[in-house]
Amino acid sequence: MDHKEEFVAAIDIGTTKIVAIVGKRKENGKIEILGISKTASKGVKRGVVLNIEEAVNSIQKTVEDVQFTVGKQISEVYVGIAGQHIKSIKNRGYINRDSYDDEITKEDINALIQDMYKIPIDIGEEIIHVLPQNFIVDNETGVKNPVGMSGKRVEANFHIVIGQIASAKNIGKCITKAGLNLNQLILEPLASSEAVLTDDEKEAGVALVDIGGGTTDIAVYYDDIIRHTAVIPFGGDVVTKDIKEGCSILQRQAELLKIQYGSALGDLAKDAEVVSIPGISGREPKEISFKSLAYIIQSRMEEILDAVIYEVENSGYFDRLSAGIVLTGGGALLKHLPALVKFKTGMDVRIGYPTEHLATDAIKEVNHPMFSTSVGLILKGFEQCNNQKSTKKVVKPEVEHEEEMEFDQELEKKERKNGLLGNLKKVFTDIFDEDDAEM
Repeated sequence: MDHKEEFVAAIDIGTTKIVAIVGKRKENGKIEILGISKTASKGVKRGVVLNIEEAVNSIQKTVEDVQFTVGKQISEVYVGIAGQHIKSIKNRGYINRDSYDDEITKEDINALIQDMYKIPIDIGEEIIHVLPQNFIVDNETGVKNPVGMSGKRVEANFHIVIGQIASAKNIGKCITKAGLNLNQLILEPLASSEAVLTDDEKEAGVALVDIGGGTTDIAVYYDDIIRHTAVIPFGGDVVTKDIKEGCSILQRQAELLKIQYGSALGDLAKDAEVVSIPGISGREPKEISFKSLAYIIQSRMEEILDAVIYEVENSGYFDRLSAGIVLTGGGALLKHLPALVKFKTGMDVRIGYPTEHLATDAIKEVNHPMFSTSVGLILKGFEQCNNQKSTKKVVKPEVEHEEEMEFDQELEKKERKNGLLGNLKKVFTDIFDEDDAEM
């Protein structure tokens, strides 16, 4: 059994928490989460790593926890990227093929996609994703997958996600310093969409709004195609900060207030109800009414929603989202938030949980909106594995020379031997570590 293909590990580096997660695919195609661990995030602000040392410590701690739970060593990971620097653009590309008779192959499409990575972008930026939206084959528009069709000219519309090189490099550094290999960076709203949205919603038209601690991520789908992605540099943290300043209390008290007694609609909060907060260092306790707390939260949430509406309108699909808005992320559980969103946008609203593609026997704690990105990274990881497998299959028949075949077999034998020795070494070191611990 090849563990690389069987298991996928991912790390979600958030502003408030860092999550390490491991999953495997079952026979029925559903994903089973084997282990998940979260630790408080340090060194990350608004989705961007600012202090590598602190971030590495947090990553190592979560990875060790999840390795202990799963009983497996993690080496390669998929990691999410967000932050204010993320932007998306549209582009169109085409290839002219030699003849009408040959079928369009996966290689043709790959060549078209690879070509998009060469488009000119600003200095200090790099392309993170090239997402084909739809294809045009010899003036035949609206083709979703042209592989197998006949045609001479293949065109495609692309959604291209761009981010800062420095930001991506810093994430890469954190992963390397934590002793891991970075498989791929994945845009967080894309991951969350994968975990939370149904196929019907993507077809009908839907906006996913993932409210995290430091950022709010947006992905707009229509007719099964990704139309827009954006990252807004506000999240649950600014709400907590407003409560802290508005009520003159400590950060941790503000966070607890928000979670336990907060509401996103001031009019629905009860006037008479108050909560008493212990004073700082022996000072008089403070009494805060639920209503004033709710109004503080509402004014900041409305500001975040204005930015969300602006982005969705920018996509050009605001009036065509039949499935409305799906809220996810830790901030989605704020009381009365769906009602506020419905009131502001006039759209249908639901809370998204990341169980869409999970096996029923998944760990219960995973079923929380705050783990949507983490679960999505696992799903995207498996999708990537599949893509690599299918391209490998295409390449294989080209090996004709017996010497090459023999060389490959030799290599395989060596790898197997090394793998076996490595496993034995691991067993021995584990035994010695246990003995040391006992001593």
